Amino acid sequence: MGAAEHFVKAPEWTWLILAYFFFAGLSAGCYTLGAMFRLFGGAGDERVARIAFLTAFPLIILCPIFLTVDLGQPLRFWHMLINSASGGLNFNYWSPMSLGVWGLGVYSIFAFISFIESLLAPVRALLNGMPGKLVALVGAVLALFVGAYTGVLLSVSNQPVWSDGWPLGGLFLASALSGAAALLILLGARGRSEASGGVEVLSVVDRYFVVIESVLVVIFLVTVAVAGSAGRLFGGVGIVLWVIVLAGLVSPFLAGSRARGFSPGLASALVLAGALCLRAVIVFGAQS
Repeated sequence: MGAAEHFVKAPEWTWLILAYFFFAGLSAGCYTLGAMFRLFGGAGDERVARIAFLTAFPLIILCPIFLTVDLGQPLRFWHMLINSASGGLNFNYWSPMSLGVWGLGVYSIFAFISFIESLLAPVRALLNGMPGKLVALVGAVLALFVGAYTGVLLSVSNQPVWSDGWPLGGLFLASALSGAAALLILLGARGRSEASGGVEVLSVVDRYFVVIESVLVVIFLVTVAVAGSAGRLFGGVGIVLWVIVLAGLVSPFLAGSRARGFSPGLASALVLAGALCLRAVIVFGAQS
């Protein structure tokens, strides 16, 4: 009975969808962390917030490109936004795909505003104080939606592994936040010394996100094992991908303990590799 509830044919998603999942998560995570520094940090954290906002928008701009090319007929992408028959907006609140497209679009607007605000001093002066904080707050809520959405989209599908793994929304969000913290550590560490305090905070925060991600990975694997579909995730390539995921989960703690030869930069690179491989093993493993 359980097998009959799944789609007979996999959706045949390629690296384009994997790239969308990865970059959308990183963008959402960067924006969320930037908003946290903007709303709760001190004056010394503002530069890290600007780095986060300057990173979030370029990353999210890549996502519509991946999605459009994946359609096979890119010129039809506008049909997802506009009803070709009535000319009105094509928004269906009951459709996960429609919610995702519009959520991505509205979030991109806020990401763009924060990008321009961080790039141009006149705009920064205009949004100084409460207006800027309000933009960051609303943008962070939308970013959290985008960060979790890709995992939720999989879990509400009817495909083995995806539909069996109800924690996917939280898992992808935790992974996005951890990966974004690692990316900002790499970018902040290359900047001026005034960002060093924010980088230290990011290192601590990253370890918290990794702990949450690790717990959700275990819960996810238990759920798919109970459903009998875990074997799809542990093929030859799958095992290699899981090893990289594990390395990404462990590395922030090795860097935190100042293990010999294990720099924060290496730890951050492994976290990012683990975030990518986590999505790869789940997206492609379910289609094997």
